[in-house]
Amino acid sequence: MMKTQFNERNISMVMDMYELTMSNGYFRKEYQDTVAAFDVFYRNNPDNAGFAIFAGLEQIIEYIQNLHFAQEDIDYLRSKKLFTEEFLDYLLHFRFKGDIYAMPEGTIMYPNEPVMTVVAPLIDAQLIETALLLEINHQSLIATKTNRIVRAANGKPVSDFGARRAHNVDAAVYGARAAYIGGAVGTATVLAGEMFDIPISGTMAHSWVMCFDSEYEAFKAYAEGYPDSTVLLVDTYDVLKSGVPNAIRIAEEILQPMGKRLKGIRLDSGDLAYLSKEARKLLDDAGLQDCMIVASNSLDEYTITSLNRQEARIDSYGVGEKLITSYTSPVFGAVYKLAAIKKDGSFVPKIKISETIEKITNPGMKEIYRVYDKDGKAIADYLTVQGEEIDTSHPVRYVDPKHYWKDRSFVDCTFKPLRKQIFRNGELIYKLPALEEIRSYVKNQLECEIWKEEQRFENAHPHYLDMSPAMFELKMGLLHESSGI
Repeated sequence: MMKTQFNERNISMVMDMYELTMSNGYFRKEYQDTVAAFDVFYRNNPDNAGFAIFAGLEQIIEYIQNLHFAQEDIDYLRSKKLFTEEFLDYLLHFRFKGDIYAMPEGTIMYPNEPVMTVVAPLIDAQLIETALLLEINHQSLIATKTNRIVRAANGKPVSDFGARRAHNVDAAVYGARAAYIGGAVGTATVLAGEMFDIPISGTMAHSWVMCFDSEYEAFKAYAEGYPDSTVLLVDTYDVLKSGVPNAIRIAEEILQPMGKRLKGIRLDSGDLAYLSKEARKLLDDAGLQDCMIVASNSLDEYTITSLNRQEARIDSYGVGEKLITSYTSPVFGAVYKLAAIKKDGSFVPKIKISETIEKITNPGMKEIYRVYDKDGKAIADYLTVQGEEIDTSHPVRYVDPKHYWKDRSFVDCTFKPLRKQIFRNGELIYKLPALEEIRSYVKNQLECEIWKEEQRFENAHPHYLDMSPAMFELKMGLLHESSGI
């Protein structure tokens, strides 16, 4: 039977073909028990921003826990005539056996630091590459974009209206989850509300208004059906001559006799700044000062910032395609790179070298810390060789990779390890936080720890990723060794 979106899907098969061909090769060479360490990191913040938000960990955990190959998957792979029967039998009985370390979901993160490390037998580590990256790349992108939009709204609620413009069903549902992490107050996507207990909202489309003999009749029918939550779409015909006056009539003739108030009107086209100010005057003159004005129509952080500068009278935003697709920066770019191979009981560091300096990796087993000053502000992140002790009883030396000749130290600072162990020998040992906790974690970091200068939309101040002297020497030593190749 051909697979469709309504069949039960085994997402273990969401992988690049090379993961299978390499794994088959490792199996043939009896490398399947060789342990390797792979780091997940990204190289640039989307939209040239100062930071990004780590999201998607819960779905990675779900994926790892359900990772398997069904008989029909094995039959399909057999039909490709690329794999040995021994390898196919290995896959049929496969279960993930490795360790995974990651930042808690919602952590503010920066380029080139290991947000996740997989330490596992080579085949285990190789087979999960694509799934890990697609979860992180998608949800981190949408959470980060949403947070920009939320910050532009300056305290006014932002809702996700993007499902119909998302790249597919999963992008709409998991994008809504990521948007909620990023600070959206809710979503219009009902399945996301059902799956993740995200608040859902929605009123009417222009087709509702057009189906009735008049705009007034359309508004009247809606208000009678939903008197406690009446929000009327007022731009089907003419906002100021028809839409808002009819909304006021509904408030006076239908809702007030029921003891109800008109909750809001929605503007979905036209000059939102001008229309919102004029609509506000009409509503206030009618005694509807508590009636909200909701705006939608291709909004993002730039248009909302512009509306704020124009002193638009908008109380809430519904943001669609530019949120759910991260329209201005649609690719996140997290990568999965080999950092070390275990031989004779110890890890041998590995480094990827490139003519493009930014693509040279940080080798070996490592730890990542956030460094805080005495006021609790995050001043840098600090990359060390695994097992290094940080002695804060005296200044802690560090190397700035861009100015490595300078002698620098952290003074009177505290160091917080950023990652936790998620899986041990294939078993989940991490307690997942609730979605509300993740959302609050993001907000608390941005309000209390992250410099406002890093939160600017333009010319954001860079966050420093510094190295311990041992980490820097390890990297430089491998580069010098490789220069003789």
